[in-house]
Amino acid sequence: MPSKKGTAKVASNRYQAIIERIFVERYKKGSACVGFDRSDLETTANDLGIELPKNLGDIVYSVRYRTQMPAAVKACEPPNMEWIIEGVGRAKYQFALVVLNRVLPRADLLTIKIPDSTPEVIRLYALDDEQALLAIVRYNRLIDTFLGVTAFSLQNHLRTTVKGIGQIEIDELYLGIDKHGCHYVVPVQAKGGNDQISVVQTKQDIGWCTQRFPGMRCRAISAQFMSGDQIALFELAVESDVVKVVEERHYRLVPAAGIVSAEVIAYR
Repeated sequence: MPSKKGTAKVASNRYQAIIERIFVERYKKGSACVGFDRSDLETTANDLGIELPKNLGDIVYSVRYRTQMPAAVKACEPPNMEWIIEGVGRAKYQFALVVLNRVLPRADLLTIKIPDSTPEVIRLYALDDEQALLAIVRYNRLIDTFLGVTAFSLQNHLRTTVKGIGQIEIDELYLGIDKHGCHYVVPVQAKGGNDQISVVQTKQDIGWCTQRFPGMRCRAISAQFMSGDQIALFELAVESDVVKVVEERHYRLVPAAGIVSAEVIAYR
């Protein structure tokens, strides 16, 4: 019986072949975007003799968050630009060139220790890395600590639609307020395991928040599990249609006894 890792690798190779064929057949030299429909995933898979996954969306999800674009796609990238796949309507996608695609934690950033408030039973029964990360962020009020606002979770795994983009899913949505009475809407993107933070989801989340809560300030947060039980939090924003990192902090949850007075003084 193949291992889960081996199965995932096979799936990734199949998805890469489908994405590569779609791009190569439609790309014209100098193009900054290449459109295709959801139905093209099925048609291309049939042409290649590839068995489709039950969830067609997993093909796009894989190249957005888990793997690199196929070599033939990357070969058509201008200097300092990357191809992404973004939604442009109901069941419609496009390859688009952007300056930044994946957001990766810095290796040289200070790690801040936080007393761990996660219930043990949550750690014991968390279903996957993403769910565990969302729960840890929620129970330890890391959104409050990171942003300096009082925030409350409204809903997680919110499936909705954005005009001009199509259907999206927000991992968790917070609403917050600061000492001045300013109201915030905070979409959170969580990535664990081998998944990586992508600017595609950030742009989608901000687009929906602007559409649904036009009178509130949107602050988009991305959370990433790192090695050694560290959690990286990013605040991301869109400037001139480019996603940029506003702030990044790394946290490690430890027992209260694991924080010494010298560290608390240093944090001042």
